[in-house]
Amino acid sequence: MKTTSPYQLLKTALGLALCGFAALSSAQQTLRVTAIPDESPTELARKFEPLGKYLESKIGMKVEFTPVTDYAAAVETLVNKKVDLAWFGGFTFVQSSVRSGGKTIPLVQREEDTAFKSVFIASKDSGITKLEDLKGKTLSFGSQSSTSGHLMPRSFLLAAKIDPDKDLKRVSFSGAHDATIAAVASGKVDAGALNASVWNKFVEDKKVDPAEVKVFFTTPGYFDYNWSVHADMPAALREKIARAFLDLNAGTPQGAEILKLQRAAKFVPTSVENYNGIKSAAENAGLLK
Repeated sequence: MKTTSPYQLLKTALGLALCGFAALSSAQQTLRVTAIPDESPTELARKFEPLGKYLESKIGMKVEFTPVTDYAAAVETLVNKKVDLAWFGGFTFVQSSVRSGGKTIPLVQREEDTAFKSVFIASKDSGITKLEDLKGKTLSFGSQSSTSGHLMPRSFLLAAKIDPDKDLKRVSFSGAHDATIAAVASGKVDAGALNASVWNKFVEDKKVDPAEVKVFFTTPGYFDYNWSVHADMPAALREKIARAFLDLNAGTPQGAEILKLQRAAKFVPTSVENYNGIKSAAENAGLLK
């Protein structure tokens, strides 16, 4: 029986270790990205494709987009480091920060997100022209974890002394902003609350007739969406990603395409402190657990 020398055993062990290291290094060359599903999966994929290619060229890594089924899944995937970069709304960022023990870091946000707004819409025949008219009516929010489609609209209703759960006939959740528009346009509900940016895009693309479905209330501005990472991401990579977003320029063909798809004039730095108001609103509304 042939005996394996200690040297050969060491050589084999080192070889296996190097193979394992190479596989690990290869795995780490992919930046995994997700986003809250506030629009249809096809729309999210369409918006992300050129951004993903741009990020690849800037950070020298393959970029892979992983869709999730709901807002909670987006939070959990970043908290558990199943993805490296996530597009959050203000509320999902706060949820992720709480769930991760403060280890979620917001990198950048669109300039528009420093004073984001929600709109309340209703059909022209609903008789609704102001928030008070919602009493006794049916209303659709977006996702329960949506900042602009639920948390902030609910917060402004409560500020107007309207309790959605007591004063309205029925409250429902469509799951996404475009679905809220469809619910109002089809007459499934009397009114809806959603992201002002999505509404404006639907009007611009003539996917909704503003003569048939109208905005009857626009909220004051608040901080909303951002791109976030886990605090365990190496600082050098974090800085590369942030710089890539901040360098996007509408004066170049590539920058103009990406910014238009992201509905952004430009990206600006952001911080945890910007979302203290969202956190307070969530706590006051009893939505932060």
